[in-house]
Amino acid sequence: MNTLVIAPHPDDETLGVGGTLFRRKADGGKLAWLIVTCMSPDLGYSDPQIEERNDQIKKITKLYGFDSVYELNFPSTTLDLIPISELIQSISSVFKIFEPEEVFCPHYSDVHTDHQIVFKAVSSCTKWFRMPFIKTVLSYETPSETEFSLIQAQAFIPNFFVDISPYLEDKLKALQIYSQEIKDFPFPRSIELIRSLALLRGSNSGFYSAEGFMLLMHRD
Repeated sequence: MNTLVIAPHPDDETLGVGGTLFRRKADGGKLAWLIVTCMSPDLGYSDPQIEERNDQIKKITKLYGFDSVYELNFPSTTLDLIPISELIQSISSVFKIFEPEEVFCPHYSDVHTDHQIVFKAVSSCTKWFRMPFIKTVLSYETPSETEFSLIQAQAFIPNFFVDISPYLEDKLKALQIYSQEIKDFPFPRSIELIRSLALLRGSNSGFYSAEGFMLLMHRD
């Protein structure tokens, strides 16, 4: 199976889908990582910060064993300033190249505007008559973004669970590559929180640890 994870920013793929990616790879699937944004000097990022991020992407690529990595290089935190047609066209191009059967995208009510816009663009790229190879679309939860939404009618309510019990420690190892994003608990992007969330989703679904998703579309 071809699995594509769409990350508005590097680290979203690990926070939301890390354990599942390890499992899909172990099951013999092909993995692709679509990174939508990048750090830009125009936004105040220094050369060392940009070099560190590029190094993190290389390490994450190797750790998961991604077969393909696509970087769209839209400036981070500015997707609301870019015509959404450009984003749709870029994502569609990746879909046509990799032909994913399973697509993971951010949740539509995440508080980060980049996440909301990426979701909207992905929604325009998953029509069966344009991308007939796509069988399943799932949204993932991103700690520090998903749970802080104030739109209660659009809350993240997982209805699809993947057992990541053998891969939880691998996920936490991957997360630590993004050292600048990790802080002490109770910060949402802490090792304790990510482990606890995996245990909670495991308890929700009858596993030791799991990742929860919202199933948005499935064609069998």
